[in-house]
Amino acid sequence: MTNIIVSREWLLEHLEDPQVVIVDCRFSLADPQLGKQQYQTSHIQGAYYLDLNQDLSSPVEEHGGRHPLPNPDQLADKLSTIGVNFQKTLVVAYDDSHFAFASRLWWLLRYLGHEQVAVLDGGFSQWEKANYRVTDIIPQPEQKGTFTYTMQPQMVVERQIVINRKDLPGVALVDSRESDRYLGIREPIDKIAGHIPGAVNYPWSEVSDSKGYLLPSQEQIHRWSQLKQADEIIVYCGSGVTACVNLLSLELAGIHTGKLYAGSWSDWISY
Repeated sequence: MTNIIVSREWLLEHLEDPQVVIVDCRFSLADPQLGKQQYQTSHIQGAYYLDLNQDLSSPVEEHGGRHPLPNPDQLADKLSTIGVNFQKTLVVAYDDSHFAFASRLWWLLRYLGHEQVAVLDGGFSQWEKANYRVTDIIPQPEQKGTFTYTMQPQMVVERQIVINRKDLPGVALVDSRESDRYLGIREPIDKIAGHIPGAVNYPWSEVSDSKGYLLPSQEQIHRWSQLKQADEIIVYCGSGVTACVNLLSLELAGIHTGKLYAGSWSDWISY
């Protein structure tokens, strides 16, 4: 295991570890209630639920995209409530969507300065396939954690910075959406199709295999080989969620120059 991925076998051995907090991040953009319903029906023993809309984003406004970054105080309070101690507790995030939502929590925790965070390789479906323990019991934290964050503002960029920097030598702009959305052939969510001029396309879904396992580190390294010399890689998607899967991939490839354009395409077209 690397420090940002844990296997289902590792997690099984650490279910009772007081220094580990498990977070279920399952969500459906098409049906925003589905993830929580799935969690209430069946989840990994001891896992808490954090909702993309309610916990991992703030309310939508005119600008800022469909999933603006959450209020850090509110997220820190929520993390404290489920027993996370800043820089001490290992948070293990999982979903059932090839890391689409678990990566958002992974990135947010690092953005708040909490390095002790990993994603579960294979997600919930591979956990179930191994016949590992699931439950419908909603856990109550034995004691409240203390989550005092330290923001890392260098990890995020806003629209004007994208405009100012995207065409500079040494800066790469990466669109993480499926190629047909990047090309403007299909746009199921946003009002305008296409991509930010100058962006290259690295679909987030190519970070993992068909079963929901992350591709090996060597394949992640190969994937980014053309951009590894860039001084800055600005990553976006539709709303700043699945872009985090590419940021996870960059970390796995040993590239630490990735930044999130949090508002992403939905913010870009709001002007």
